Amino acid sequence: MATRSPRIRVKLDAEMSSPKIAAEFCIPDGAVHLEAALTHPSHANEMRDGVHNQRLEFLGDAVLELCASEWLFRAFPDADEGELTRRRAQLVNADALAEYARSRGVDEALRLGRGAEANGLRQSKNVLADAVEALVACAYLDGGLDAARSACEGIVQHGMATMDLSDPKTDLQERLQAQRLPAPGYRVVESGGPAHERWFALVVSVSGVLLGKGVGRSKRAAERSAAAQALAADWSALRNGAAARETGTNSVAKLAVEGEEGAS
Repeated sequence: MATRSPRIRVKLDAEMSSPKIAAEFCIPDGAVHLEAALTHPSHANEMRDGVHNQRLEFLGDAVLELCASEWLFRAFPDADEGELTRRRAQLVNADALAEYARSRGVDEALRLGRGAEANGLRQSKNVLADAVEALVACAYLDGGLDAARSACEGIVQHGMATMDLSDPKTDLQERLQAQRLPAPGYRVVESGGPAHERWFALVVSVSGVLLGKGVGRSKRAAERSAAAQALAADWSALRNGAAARETGTNSVAKLAVEGEEGAS
């Protein structure tokens, strides 16, 4: 029995996955934009047919932002603008969208060119996030705004159920402000990995005192990791340094006052 080539298997897998993907994204039967939504530009370039998902990704990005904002606005009536903005950024950033894509089999359904396939772009965070946005656009164009709302609701609710939505960076900033300490500084100390699987290592420090280190698939994720470590760190050296600076400032001020009184 002849075995199919990897390229043929991938094509068949993509064709078999399309109906499932359409259902996951509330895309109606016969949607004319589904094939384009699941086609990476590398495939279009090789096939010379010009059909790919970049234009759909542009539209889907805007539709997703609108629908996610609307959902959060209704779900959290007491949240202020800052909290809603933070939640939206956590729920629909590239990392979150790529994770959602993998959970729904979008990675298996994508049509990629041979070079992109060989370079591992099927699991690329940005490629998967773009595909999710393109599928949202497909739901909007072929199913209308209600279909797009339903697709986006699935994305947001998945994030709400699976992600840690705490914000250690904001918590660290607020804790420092409450103790009258300077703002934290984040610095990349190392990075690596191929283009589709980058990682970053960062440190966070305050007034030269190292408080935490973090590693993540993006700078944002590494900063959150470092901030979380900083919140659990021993701040005694930082507090002692702040107290010493305050004592020194008070001494300078006292000398200045004494000098003025002596002159008079």
